[in-house]
Amino acid sequence: MPAGPKQELNIAMIGHGFMGRAHSNAFAQVGHFFDTPYKPRLRVICGRDRARLEPMAAQWGWEELESDWQKVVSRPDIQIVDIATPNALHAPIAIAAARAGKIVLCEKPLALSLQQAETMVVAALPVPNLVWFNYRRVPAITFAKRLIDQGRLGQIFHYRATYLNQSGNDPSKASTWRYQRAQAGSGVTGDLLSHVVDLAFFLNGRITELNAMTHTFAPGRDVDDAALLMVHFANGSVGSFEASRYGVGCRNRNTFEIHGSKGMLRFNLEDMNRLHFYDATETPSLQGERSLLVTGPDHPYSENFWKPGHPIGYEHTFIATLGDFLTTLAAGQSFHANFADALLVQRVLDGVERSAQARSWINLD
Repeated sequence: MPAGPKQELNIAMIGHGFMGRAHSNAFAQVGHFFDTPYKPRLRVICGRDRARLEPMAAQWGWEELESDWQKVVSRPDIQIVDIATPNALHAPIAIAAARAGKIVLCEKPLALSLQQAETMVVAALPVPNLVWFNYRRVPAITFAKRLIDQGRLGQIFHYRATYLNQSGNDPSKASTWRYQRAQAGSGVTGDLLSHVVDLAFFLNGRITELNAMTHTFAPGRDVDDAALLMVHFANGSVGSFEASRYGVGCRNRNTFEIHGSKGMLRFNLEDMNRLHFYDATETPSLQGERSLLVTGPDHPYSENFWKPGHPIGYEHTFIATLGDFLTTLAAGQSFHANFADALLVQRVLDGVERSAQARSWINLD
């Protein structure tokens, strides 16, 4: 029997930069890879720069343009509000959209501050919500989670993570909103560190205590360019994190390495289809690091995308995020990462700032 018509979900996306492109592609492509009862409709795109907004809408198929986000969130024909704006607008838009009964999708970090994030979580409790921590949906990372949950690493001892790029070393970027505290709330802490902290929660559980330092390389810049921290996890393991916009030679190096009593996992986003695994339970003569191509068979999302051995790219992580969200929406289940998950990350970011200022350990419990 043929499937019935899909329910249209009218989307209003606020913001039209790099993330707006990634989200637009996910809305357009999700139905090609995930079978859900919904059909996203690119109803209206909202932004302040008309000269950039018009070609963006034409290229990605948005039906209408708007410059006032407050008009968008109150429209009765809109079911989903997607927030891809500078961080300073996350809270007011998300709170207004949630109070209007909309499904709310929001870029990371959730807010400018911990207090804002807490207010957003409360406001969004009655509505389905999502935070675009898309790296959870990299198949190799999802597969790492599966191996950890199966006990293949045993007791976890060490969790190491870095997120390095060289964008801060580019003078042309100095005037963009990501380098202004009033618009971004922080520098590399919210931009890059938030991603690796979310993955740490996803893979290794709750962080209970941290000690951090931050540093700004560019004279006169009011946000952090680099952050380093040591942490304790609730499972007894210890961890280290480093994020920098001055990692010259690194384009987008998001890595983690996890050592346990039974094995090791290592990942680098710059080689995103591979996961490195060491099985310490093998006989000593057979122990060695394996480089696993995580594109199927029997790998996460291998049934959604291409045949085994055919790599996927960055854009597929957003498609998979949205596909999983729509699947849980149809089932009436909670999606992760949601606002509550992002609040855990925000608490760490807040702890990083307090620890760096006080030069001391911060207890997050």
